[in-house]
Amino acid sequence: MSDPVGHQGPAASGPASADGSPEAPEAPEAPEAPENAEYRVAHLQERLAAEELGELGVRAEFRAGAVAVTGTVPSARCRETVLRLAREELAGLTVHTDVVVAETARPDHAEELW
Repeated sequence: MSDPVGHQGPAASGPASADGSPEAPEAPEAPEAPENAEYRVAHLQERLAAEELGELGVRAEFRAGAVAVTGTVPSARCRETVLRLAREELAGLTVHTDVVVAETARPDHAEELW
């Protein structure tokens, strides 16, 4: 049976190549990292582990054009130091931080079990 409209399926709406066959749509490109972003992230990881903090509970990863700094630290002072180091090492990059302080205080009441 013929198609009066001449519809050839969803691929027919895209551009055609020189031989008349439809071209495949191009995949969106991932955002490119600045040429030294991975190096700077690795250097931050080294500083967190080696310097005054000795902090291994924090990770820095380059994802989708930005750096994610995540983890848990033992004190607010440690968190501020991590954020300062991240600002120093990653200046000019987009940085998302999710560094939380672990609760280390004694409980102020007894736990009630049912």
